[in-house]
Amino acid sequence: MPDAPTNHAAGEPYVRSFEATVRAVDGRDVTLAETYFYAEGGGQPADRGTVGGHEVVDVQKRDGVTVHTLAEAPGFEAGETVAGEVDDAFRTYSMRAHTASHVVYGAGRRLFDPDGYGGFDIGEDSVRLDFVVEGDADDVDALDVQRLANEAVWDDRAVEWTESDADEARADADIVFNLRDDAHPTETVRIVEIDGWDISACGGTHVARTSEIGPIEVLDVSNPGADLVRVEYAVGPTAIERQVAKTRAATRAAETLDTSVEGLPERAAGVVSENAELKAALTECREELLDARVDSLAADAVARNGEEWVVGTVDGVGPNTVSDRLADRETDADVVVLAGRDGATFVVVATDGETDANDVIGDVTDEFGGGGGGQPTLAQGGGLDAEPGAVVDYLRSE
Repeated sequence: MPDAPTNHAAGEPYVRSFEATVRAVDGRDVTLAETYFYAEGGGQPADRGTVGGHEVVDVQKRDGVTVHTLAEAPGFEAGETVAGEVDDAFRTYSMRAHTASHVVYGAGRRLFDPDGYGGFDIGEDSVRLDFVVEGDADDVDALDVQRLANEAVWDDRAVEWTESDADEARADADIVFNLRDDAHPTETVRIVEIDGWDISACGGTHVARTSEIGPIEVLDVSNPGADLVRVEYAVGPTAIERQVAKTRAATRAAETLDTSVEGLPERAAGVVSENAELKAALTECREELLDARVDSLAADAVARNGEEWVVGTVDGVGPNTVSDRLADRETDADVVVLAGRDGATFVVVATDGETDANDVIGDVTDEFGGGGGGQPTLAQGGGLDAEPGAVVDYLRSE
């Protein structure tokens, strides 16, 4: 029996070029006697690159054997020696992103004492890391996680990986397992330790020192499920681009508000307060204008079925504003009907209860389309196929 093929990717992650004997070729699937390509697993995507000059489109572990799937069936055969080239840029990104997960987890250990990994996945532009922890995402300060993680990067801590007996590793309470529940059982596990920061069982590829990770930008903290807190982060160029974008946006906002970036929180709070005061003043003005409009229309009220009806149009306000004001104000009229436009024509009806406001709405919508309803003393309709003036003429003529 030939020796089992060996995968050196996790143990020697910096190797990018190698030569190996072809063990088998099955269509586009190639097995080598040894390989430095990382097979997809543990949340880390498969390596990219070439084998024998052919593009590698996927790498998977099948029954413990690393299988390289090529873009097309190769011209070489079993027994030949071929060159393997691991895509440097993608492997480097994966190493940095994977090591960053241990750094971020170490930050979580210090901030909210998680019970373990709940999931991990390296994406093209971002990485997600799920913590098993009781609590809400709102209790986790993303900036605290980001600060601690980047401090660990800056400290240039050593990252080491060693093989350990699986049972002994699981018995060590300090070691967290970054392995899926369906992972293939083995007698040994790879232990990745960041000096003084984190220690986990993990089969991925990692950098040798935390400074190689580069900046870490926390993008979001959320709850993807019960007892899980998800931290999404970016490393490298994506993190740098987001930091630059945030700084640029803050600088522009500061310029617009005529303050410094440091003064933005105070200035923004002032703008919010001023805006609230202006909104309150505007609401008061609209109420006064509506009151004045109703008072002016009262001089031209019409009699219907022994009741006094005030009917007219309003401008610059929506149906909810009109409804709120008519609900709050007192009037001598038995029925008040105001029509206006807010995208489409609307009508609001307020009564003293003798006439059901819904009956008036029904009469109007039967004539002009649309729909609506409400309470017996206050109702509104919308989507009318007529100008407000036509609705008023109709009601006054009735």
